[in-house]
Amino acid sequence: MSKEILINSGIREVRAAVISGGNVSELFIERLNKKSVAGNIYKGKVVKVLPGMQSAFVEIGLQKAAFLHVADIYTGTNDEINYDEEIQDDENIHKTSENGENVTHYYTPIQDILSEGQEIIVQVAKDAIATKGARLTTHLTIPGRYLVLMPGYEHIGISRKIENEEERERLKDILISIKPEGMGLIARTVSDGLSQEELVSDLEYIKGVWAGVESIIEKSTSPSLLYEDHNLIYKILRDVVTSDTSRILIDNKEDCEKMQQFFNNHLSNLDLKIEYYDGEEPLFDLYNGEIEVNRLLDKKVWLRSGGSIIIDQAEALTVIDVNTGKYVGRQNFDDTILKTNLEACKEIAHQLKMRNIGGIIIVDFIDMERLEDREKMLYTLEQYLKEDRAKTSVVNISPLGLVEITRKRVRDSVIRMMSEPCPYCEGRGVIKSKITVCYEIMRELSRLASQNKGSAILIEAKEEVADLILEHENETIEELEKRYLCDIEIQQNNSSTYDRYKLKITGKAHGSL
Repeated sequence: MSKEILINSGIREVRAAVISGGNVSELFIERLNKKSVAGNIYKGKVVKVLPGMQSAFVEIGLQKAAFLHVADIYTGTNDEINYDEEIQDDENIHKTSENGENVTHYYTPIQDILSEGQEIIVQVAKDAIATKGARLTTHLTIPGRYLVLMPGYEHIGISRKIENEEERERLKDILISIKPEGMGLIARTVSDGLSQEELVSDLEYIKGVWAGVESIIEKSTSPSLLYEDHNLIYKILRDVVTSDTSRILIDNKEDCEKMQQFFNNHLSNLDLKIEYYDGEEPLFDLYNGEIEVNRLLDKKVWLRSGGSIIIDQAEALTVIDVNTGKYVGRQNFDDTILKTNLEACKEIAHQLKMRNIGGIIIVDFIDMERLEDREKMLYTLEQYLKEDRAKTSVVNISPLGLVEITRKRVRDSVIRMMSEPCPYCEGRGVIKSKITVCYEIMRELSRLASQNKGSAILIEAKEEVADLILEHENETIEELEKRYLCDIEIQQNNSSTYDRYKLKITGKAHGSL
């Protein structure tokens, strides 16, 4: 299916939407004040080594020291590299042997490798997410359009998404013949079917990038940036554009010219049009892109049948709940549930890509009695997730109907980038009810009156809460005034939420003067 890419390029924000079948299938956002540093290479300084965690904190010039685990330190003895798409996945400590058994890699203790004050060359594997600092690796990679260069390795690899064995062998032979000495090479998914000349051209480009890094390593002081990965506009050309991309529309003339130049130099083999858009209608309105962006903040996503999925994103994991909602089916109960779950599979895969949700995802599908239905649902989910460029794994369904999905997380999710914790509920998603606040005020009033006998006390609360106190707690207030010889006054304030109130001593009660 042919696809188009829309790029809305402003001064401080760039947004890109992939349009497939007339609908937005993927969204990317980059902002100047929160630019991704994933892929950047730094000369850093070790500020703390933690033997108990087998990790170290490295200062690379960011707001917070970055995190380096012993498994992410290349010592020259790591022979196996697990590669899926964008860069190698260094988090997999457990490898699989030829007979299918799990093999655990044991690492040299980090205190024997690093020491505080030591300078080290590192690359950002993951951006800082929520309260966690950036994650680092010393497994350096320079990605090109078709190849990934790995300085210091003697390794040849082919993306696992290229499944044809004959093509894998062909690419492997080409990589062996063109591999520079002392460097590893990996063929990316888009290298499928390319000639040796096209791969060599890409190799020359990324070798030049690495040569530039090498030339400044010695004369750079730590912390310093040695290599900055491309901005979003160039990443779209390098990582997102495929052979079925027919057109790119961009609403910034200068960036359009830069993209055209990059395309002519590195992607001229593709049948792709890059066009400047100067229409009166905003670019993202062409395919309802703006509507899709705003929907990303909704917890509930409706399915076409009338069912829905509820997405709750926490810091450590994301929970997705599937409901039949308005859909009651036309045949029997089992078929109704199966149809809802299958429709949810497609929408879940779409939302994971659109929202860039990573980490652990728990999906609570509707319980299904028939084994063949559960197997069909799992197969359908896996097929839709295969379309995701990010590495995604699915664990079998539990007896409770729970499915665990892991999706590689390199950058923060779109929702976290577009939003911030609510100042009213402080990120909880709920606020206290009127009656709860009413009782809370009365408890605090009782304590304040007992500690300040003979005082005048003023309660300032939102109108609805103030009315509730007067209506339901008038007798309690009179009793407190008699017991503690207090004068209690209630006033309305202009608070935006029920739980914003004040109790304060304003002087002496009239009877105690």
